[in-house]
Formats: sequence, C-alpha cells, structure tokens
Amino acid sequence: MNIAAVQRRTLAVLSIAQITGGVGVAVGTALSSLVVAKLSGSVAISGLAGTSSVLGAALLALPTAGAANRGGRRAGLTLAYACAVLGCLVALLAIATRVWPLLLAGLVLFGGGSAGNLASRYSATDLSAPGHSARHLAWVVWAATIGSVTGPNLAEPAEHLGRRLGLAPDAGPFALSLLAFALALAVVLVALRPDPLLLARATSQGSPAPAASGSPAAPAPAPAAARSRGGLRAGWRALRESPAASRALVAIAVAHTAMVSVMSMTPVHLDHAGAGYRTIGVVLSVHIAGMFVLSPAVGWLADRIGRTRVLVLGMGVLLAAALLAGGAGPHDIGRVTAGLGLLGVGWSCGLIAGSAMLTEAVPLERRPAVQGLSDLLMNICGAGGTILAGLIVSGLSYGTLGTATAVMVTVTAAWLALTTRPARTA
Repeated sequence: MNIAAVQRRTLAVLSIAQITGGVGVAVGTALSSLVVAKLSGSVAISGLAGTSSVLGAALLALPTAGAANRGGRRAGLTLAYACAVLGCLVALLAIATRVWPLLLAGLVLFGGGSAGNLASRYSATDLSAPGHSARHLAWVVWAATIGSVTGPNLAEPAEHLGRRLGLAPDAGPFALSLLAFALALAVVLVALRPDPLLLARATSQGSPAPAASGSPAAPAPAPAAARSRGGLRAGWRALRESPAASRALVAIAVAHTAMVSVMSMTPVHLDHAGAGYRTIGVVLSVHIAGMFVLSPAVGWLADRIGRTRVLVLGMGVLLAAALLAGGAGPHDIGRVTAGLGLLGVGWSCGLIAGSAMLTEAVPLERRPAVQGLSDLLMNICGAGGTILAGLIVSGLSYGTLGTATAVMVTVTAAWLALTTRPARTA
C-alpha cells in the first residue's frame, strides 16, 4: 500500500471532520451562556455553560484516547462525536422543558465535539513521514479556522430555522450543532479507512497492509499487550519515562492557560471602557485568526528548525502579547487587538510544536494514552486559568493579569531552554 497516498486521504478526511465539528462547537457555544441565563434567570449561573462544555472536553479526553488505543482512531473519534450528538439532543430536550440543570448536563456531553476536534490533530500524525508530523498536524488545526469563524455567524440563521421547524425558542443553534456533529461522525465512520493508527501499528510490526483497491480490509490489530496500555496510569508512566514528552505537555498546558486566561477577560476589560459588541467581536476575530490562520507556517517551521525552538519562540510571542494587551489602556483598542492577535499566534506555536513533540517522544502503542492525558490536563488548566483570571481582574486589574501571564510564560521558556539538550531540539 502507498502510505503517502493513504496519509493524504487521511488528512483530507480529518480536515472535513474538523470543519464540520468546528461549526458544531462554535454555533452551539455562541449562545449557550445566554440560553442558560434565560432558563435559570441568573447571570451567575450562565457562566457555568462554558465551564460545562470545557469540563466535558476534559472528561471525554481519556475515554476518546482509550477507544483509539483499543480500536483505532476511528473508534475514538466516533465516541467523541457521538457524545456530542447526544449532548445536543439533551440540550434540545432541556430547552423544550425549560430545565437548566439538564441543559448543563447536555453541555458536558456537548464537550465531546471539542474532544473530537482535539483528537483529530493527533490522528494526522500516525502515518506522517519523519520530519513531517508537525506540518500535517498543523493542516488539520488550520481546518478549524473555517468552522470557528463560520459557526458564530450561523447562530442567528439557525435560530430562524429552529422557529420554522417548530422547535422551542433558542433551540435552533443546538439543532444545527446536532447536524454538524452528525455529519462529522458520518465522515469519520465512512471515510477514515484504513484507520491510520491501526495501519501505523501494522506497518511498524511488519504486518501485511490491507489492499489498496475496493473497500480496504482492516490491518492486523496491535498485540493485546499494546492495546491494553491505555488509560491514565499508562499515560503517566510514559511521561515519567520520557523527559521530552513531559516538556511538551507542560508547554501545551502553559500556552493554553495563557491564551484562555487573557482572552476570556479581554471582553470584560473592553466592556468596562464602553466598547460595543462590534468592537469586541473584531478583537476576538483577530485573535481567532492568530490561532489558526498561520498554523501551516508554524507546522513547517517546527519541522524545519525543531519543536523546542518553536515552543520557546511561542512563549516569547505570548510574552509580547501579555505585555502588549496588559499594558494597554481601556480605550487603546488597537494595542489590545494587536496583543490578542499575538496571543493566538503564541498559542498556535505551543499547541502544534508541543503536540508534535509529545507524539514523537513516546512509543506508538502508548501514544493515545499520553495524547489523551495531554488533552485532559490542557482543558483542566484552561478552565482553572479562566477562574484565576476572573479573580485577578476583579480583585486587582487586567494589567496585573497580563503581568502574571508574562511571568508564567517567561519561566516556562527559560525552563524549556535549560532542560533541552541541543541535540534534541529537533
């Protein structure tokens, strides 16, 4: 079998799933907090909407990785997107019955969409040729740009569609999310063949590859001992045995925490200055563009000059972003916008280079476990970062948040530079 041709097909399939899954995540989260506020009558409770979906993504990271470890990437992504579909159904029921705790439960399952999108990036590396994993991963991350930008703009049309279908008020966006996740699920089930992880395992063991024509037969599965090494314990064991994997995991978590902490508090900072929704929307759009648009370039650079160097570069960009945005006055929209754009670019460097480094630092049979653990910790750190950021801004100031973020990324960059041998930077 031509592995390069299979990899090209795999990247195309994962990109389509990423686009549709991204639409589902974006259109559902765009109004989730508003719907919770309407059902509960409390602004404070509405903040639990975002927390619920992030918690769901974290809780489903390990089951998704475990399913992939046992049955391949198709099994893991199927579990994640199926949970997202179920979450949308629960959300529709909660809106129809006006029971807000049920809606929060649905949003936990809805987090499977994010878990699936995160797992897709690792699926892109299983069949990558040496020195190409970062750019392949980056292309799948880049595909999220379409869904992330398009999704929020579909919220209003989805609401009108929901009314025409006779759904309860505010149910339209979740109905559209359901369709998007169902499409992503169908794409994975039908088109992600042969399974990249199973084929990579079969190839590495010298097993015969499935036929290239017709409906390809599944490659020989990995040995039972290898398939049983999933789970939290196996992930921690692999991290203890690989300093490079530990560094990558820390870098991913720090980059994500820095990004969500500053990003989540920027709308509040601008709102206190009297900025309108349109201005805030433009600032966040620039931020999203920074996160995804340059992903292919970041992936190419990580393959070209090494993962650690790009991680350190990303921390430097995050430092500049924190100082630029944190030092801006409430009416200095241009400076805040530039800071948020850099914040997205720094996050992209951390996620792409860190994910590629993490993948290459552990044996093939242990990768799903370590990758699932990485996504779990990344989401937990992101949720904790938003909580701490809120406390810092409410008790001190937005500028203090910028300073704290700057210190965190500077310490991480120094640690990465000092603990990595020059021979291992690639």
